Amino acid sequence: MHGHVRVDDYFWMNDRENPDVIAWLEHENAHTRDVMAPLKGLEQSLYTEMRGRIPEEERSAPYRDGDYWYYHRYEAGHEYPIYCRRYLEPDAAEEILLDVNRLAQDEDYFSLQNFAVSPDHRKVAYGVDTQGRRIYTLFFRDLDCGDLLPDRIDNATPNFEWANDSQTILYTTQDPETLRWNRIFRHTLGGSDDSLVYEESDDTSWLWLEKSLSSQFLFLVSAATVATEVRYLPASSPGQKPLLFLPREGEHEYFVTDGGDRFFILTNYNATNFRIMEAPLDDTSRERWRELVPHRDDVLIEGFDVFRDYVAVATLEQGVVGIEVLIRNTGETRRMEFDEEVFTAYSVDNYRYDSEWFRYTYESMTTPESTYDFNFKTRERRLVREDTVLGGFDRHNYESKRLWVRARDGARIPVSMVYRRGIQQDGGNPLLQYGYGAYGITIEPDFDPDLLSLLDRGFIYAVAHVRGGSMLGRDWYYDGRQLRKMNTFNDFIDVSRFLIAAGYTSPEHLYAQGGSAGGLLMGVIANIAPELYNGIVTKVPFVDIVTTMLDSSIPLTTGEWDEWGDPHQRTFYDYMLSYSPYDNVRRQDYPNMLVTTGLHDSQVQYWEPAKWVARLRDYKTDNNLLLLHTDMQAGHSGKTGRFRSIEDTTIDYTFLLHLEGIHE
Repeated sequence: MHGHVRVDDYFWMNDRENPDVIAWLEHENAHTRDVMAPLKGLEQSLYTEMRGRIPEEERSAPYRDGDYWYYHRYEAGHEYPIYCRRYLEPDAAEEILLDVNRLAQDEDYFSLQNFAVSPDHRKVAYGVDTQGRRIYTLFFRDLDCGDLLPDRIDNATPNFEWANDSQTILYTTQDPETLRWNRIFRHTLGGSDDSLVYEESDDTSWLWLEKSLSSQFLFLVSAATVATEVRYLPASSPGQKPLLFLPREGEHEYFVTDGGDRFFILTNYNATNFRIMEAPLDDTSRERWRELVPHRDDVLIEGFDVFRDYVAVATLEQGVVGIEVLIRNTGETRRMEFDEEVFTAYSVDNYRYDSEWFRYTYESMTTPESTYDFNFKTRERRLVREDTVLGGFDRHNYESKRLWVRARDGARIPVSMVYRRGIQQDGGNPLLQYGYGAYGITIEPDFDPDLLSLLDRGFIYAVAHVRGGSMLGRDWYYDGRQLRKMNTFNDFIDVSRFLIAAGYTSPEHLYAQGGSAGGLLMGVIANIAPELYNGIVTKVPFVDIVTTMLDSSIPLTTGEWDEWGDPHQRTFYDYMLSYSPYDNVRRQDYPNMLVTTGLHDSQVQYWEPAKWVARLRDYKTDNNLLLLHTDMQAGHSGKTGRFRSIEDTTIDYTFLLHLEGIHE
């Protein structure tokens, strides 16, 4: 490519049907099992400890939709939820809608997504994936009698929406080779011939469906990394041809919903951090847009929920989450108040357009996930439910805080940190530093009950909010993508050096973790700063970036060019090659490393971490551990089930504790 030759001794691993590939993966799994075998007692103790924090019987916060309270619950010993509802009357009997445990009982892998009740509350649709490839089958169930309807849609995505007639759904399908979501079809229950509603021909864009809270419109969103185009049609007339809201333009991202008598638009047109506009229903041209919430240089608008009388606006200001309430008839804006310095909050389970109550979830690194109702009018806040954490958890034993670290180019990097009270900054603390830094995704400082198993053994946990995410606004994202991607890696390394210099830890006790695009981050720091880390845990790592981005037949590739750059262009090729973890493995010492993947991963193909580990074995000059664990039944997200999913975490934590010499 571009006159440059790369030799890939392990390209043959790109064939999951090849018996030699399966044998090689099984051989690596056997090696990992052999190394970890003496640690089986610790691994089992961790599993028992983590599972012991989860109540055997749990119930979600019920939410109101129509004349019902909907919720899901877990029964003792069961992995999967049971979906239920009750009439609004206080003494109404529970109605079981679906027991997922029965569906999953014979499956090694089971994912149920988008459990969606029809508008008339008499049917439900849901998607099932039993391989981990994120290819779903849609099923329909009659809630009056409990029977499965004969309608079945194969090779779909879990993205679908009911039309208002409760007989029609619109659903999304993907390209069978690249898995790009590219078509939306219309299905009528009892019908046999589904009709194509819209096909997205641009191979850099993905297509999905949304329904407004008012239930007035269905929106068809075509989205590339930094550009969108929206179409819409009435949810009461799903047979109509979708109308184009605004033609796509390079670097213009906009998202639309309606508020009954008008459209609301979140747009970055002349607004790097986005602003909110409104437009009449009969004319969506930009000339008719009117500004409601202006752009602010220091505040990123991340999204909104439009109710009949209010708009709840989600913001990020200097790394701090906010929710602002816009009163529609006056234009007045009020800001909701929160209690902690480091936390996250987000909208959840809002289904009533005319409600004065707003449902949101709140959590921090020391506060378990909590569901609140907030009254727009009176500003009353009610705690509906807080996750129960068993095992003697006391939030007052832990402390979280925000640090600011100066990067080598002067940028200030926010770091969210949590630890058990009483630690000393003497360099002796084990510290796990996490990073992601891609797609503008902000890693929120949330609560992880499994993490207590490290904190209670003396670990500090720190999230480096490096460039490539949006923690400090949209410019923070642009400053860590494409030809500025090195900022992501340098930020993470600069945070590590600060944590060492400040006495929080030392190279003998510092560990790094990242997955997927964060696995790319792990691969780069392992090559350019291996001396800083005693160990690295990387999950489903994206480490062969040049080869993958040159192959448009691989899932995700074409849509990723806006994120990483297109290496068919020489400038991007050279830049990506300069940091690609697989291409830059060299003869040097590497930290202890645990690498995990899934055979059926549709996001990062298993052969990337497999090839990377093989090349590391060829080149590394140390005797440190290098372990590859491939889940032969799972995909990108690992195991399913509330208890089985813990098994993935126990492997990671056992590895880290072993390196620290902690075996109890």
